[in-house]
Amino acid sequence: MNNLRKTILALIAVSLTFGYIWYDNRSVIPKKAHWDDVRAEAAKGDYRLITTDELWQQYNSQRESLLVVDTRQEWEYRSGHIQGAVNFPMEPTWLSRWRKKGALETVLGPAKNRLAVFY
Repeated sequence: MNNLRKTILALIAVSLTFGYIWYDNRSVIPKKAHWDDVRAEAAKGDYRLITTDELWQQYNSQRESLLVVDTRQEWEYRSGHIQGAVNFPMEPTWLSRWRKKGALETVLGPAKNRLAVFY
């Protein structure tokens, strides 16, 4: 009876381990964002959307007050990025934003009045 109990506990432990590994490493395919989704997310998070023309004007006139954050993977960042951009790889999911919240606060730094642009 004691061996049966140990065997069952071992099977449960192995099942939980494999389940966690599968869940943590499964591929996550974010839904395709539409412009209305982007606007809703911006309103919900109190973000301001700007056009590329507005970004270009800000970049050329006040580059030191602008924080440009490249959210692509590091290999994509290395292949080319906006000059002065900081790399902060992040998947476009709420879970990724939640997991990296502390690290993001470090990247943003103490200057809260700077315009931060994520791309």
